[in-house]
Amino acid sequence: MQAYNNIIEKIARVAGKTEEDINRLVEAKRAKLSGLISREGAAQIIAAELGINFDKEKAKVNELLPGMKKVNILGKIIKLFPVKEYHTNNREGKIGSMILADETGNIRVVLWDTNHIDLIEKEVIKEGDVIDISNANFRGTEIHLTGFSDIKKSSEVLENVKTSLEYSEKKISELGLGGGFKIRAIIVQVFEPKFFQVCPECNTKALEDAGGYKCEKHGKILPKKRSLMSIVLDDGSSTMRSVLFSEQIESLGLKEEDLMPEKFPDTKNNLLGKESFFLGSVRQNKLFNTNEFFVSNLEDLDVEKLIGSLETKV
Repeated sequence: MQAYNNIIEKIARVAGKTEEDINRLVEAKRAKLSGLISREGAAQIIAAELGINFDKEKAKVNELLPGMKKVNILGKIIKLFPVKEYHTNNREGKIGSMILADETGNIRVVLWDTNHIDLIEKEVIKEGDVIDISNANFRGTEIHLTGFSDIKKSSEVLENVKTSLEYSEKKISELGLGGGFKIRAIIVQVFEPKFFQVCPECNTKALEDAGGYKCEKHGKILPKKRSLMSIVLDDGSSTMRSVLFSEQIESLGLKEEDLMPEKFPDTKNNLLGKESFFLGSVRQNKLFNTNEFFVSNLEDLDVEKLIGSLETKV
């Protein structure tokens, strides 16, 4: 909603109209199309009808709307994730991602083109760099770059960017692919944890090699052990399988020994029925063609705060 309000303000300013005028045009357009288009989509149509073209303008994070094409944005890389390989549907390749921030917010950026991914692997672009992105697409809650997009380092200096990740509170039934979601839910099912070895430098999965382990980027390594546990969350609107890694499992108050076979039955019983705020992103499980919620953080329920927020809505 904030992004919609920001774009309405921008259209009104450029068109020399009031925000109320633009909102009336948006609602009239939606009525003409029998409500089959979102407010965001209608706003983009109204902008085009008024001769306003944002294709060459740089957008701010809080101005991005679902379905936007030809997105141009300037931001600072506050988190750069290791490049990953994928193998699915007889296709294989690499995918890169980062968190980009400006003074209005931050957002995940996904790179598919090999030339763009080379910039990460060859450390041409690094965490802390300011980059200029053009001709990208805004899908769900993420910016996606294709072979027609461009990415390059910028000499501009950005101060006071928002480094804390932004999360919007949603019901499970409202979730779509992407990140930045916060749900209040109860754990209704717990599955046995799995353990695997990762590179201590980049956290990518370690490969077995002649009785030891290696990392494709760092060679022979002494790996560290990580754990993964799947749970099912229920918030009354729907349920969703969710995934937690070592750090998030620890946030539940669990230690490694609590995950061992002899202790896990008790651990499972203690977790069932636990209610909390779960923060994270939704990704598609290609194998089963289902969506899963990847938990990045947890927040305990603050009863007094919840009561206060309910009182303000009455």
